[in-house]
Amino acid sequence: MGVLDGKVVLVTGGGRGIGRECALLAAREGAKVVVNDLGASLTGADAGGEHPAEEVAAEICKAGGEGIANLQSISDMASVKQMVEQALDVFGGLHAVINPAGILRDGMFHKMSEDDWDAVIEVHLRGAFNVCRATVEHFRNQQDGAYVLFTSTTGLIGNIGQANYGAAKLGVAGLSRIIAMEGQSKNVRSNIIAPFAWTRMVASIPVKDEASAQRVERFRTGMRADQVAQLTVALAAPGAAQITGQIFAARGNEVVLFSQPRPVQSVAAAEGWTPSSLIDQAFPKIASFTTDLGSSASVFNYDPF
Repeated sequence: MGVLDGKVVLVTGGGRGIGRECALLAAREGAKVVVNDLGASLTGADAGGEHPAEEVAAEICKAGGEGIANLQSISDMASVKQMVEQALDVFGGLHAVINPAGILRDGMFHKMSEDDWDAVIEVHLRGAFNVCRATVEHFRNQQDGAYVLFTSTTGLIGNIGQANYGAAKLGVAGLSRIIAMEGQSKNVRSNIIAPFAWTRMVASIPVKDEASAQRVERFRTGMRADQVAQLTVALAAPGAAQITGQIFAARGNEVVLFSQPRPVQSVAAAEGWTPSSLIDQAFPKIASFTTDLGSSASVFNYDPF
């Protein structure tokens, strides 16, 4: 018996990295899996006829599971609707969406092109909208559905050189929260994961100094995609019905639950504020409560478990 017995799951970006491990584990846990992967390069360009989704689907079937491949892009709504139709036609249902598909176009914001901004927003944020919007009515009607979307500490905390990626990933956090709130009465859940794992995205991080070299080495040796998959599949399963609207990180064998933005301090003045009084009185009172500009590496600065 698996935690996903009898369920049908769509895994985007399922041909490589975290998506691949999620698809394989979901199948081992009893799900019928639609493995979606465009087969593109890390930047979203055509990878020259590679079809990793077909390889993963074949691996699932060889192991005795049920898997089918889909080679379309989540950035196109018509294509996503076809993925949903494929799941319904072939497997007779759809109960969960796991959405780690993504690309990178890193660069300092003052040098970032519109194309690099648009491409990342299109895949990560528009793609998350597409897979959720194309399935949410089906989930609500059957009163059963789970989304496991993917954010990043780049959006939650910040990393230099990834303004497009960070903006998209923080947008996914807001999307997931509202879906969870609106879906609560219909048993439609949504959670997000900030993954730490050695993938081709992480492998592309430029190593400019000893600190970044050590960070990349921690990813390579201590944080694997299959560890992220454990949390992902658990959140997609009916057994996690009480968990929704939350933000997690998966880092090695550590599962982290994030806080979500809430007021930390306030100042008030009966006579109201002016720019001068804000500068002279209010800002000094809240200064010790402000968040520093450290990157995600400064928060997760310890070796993974």
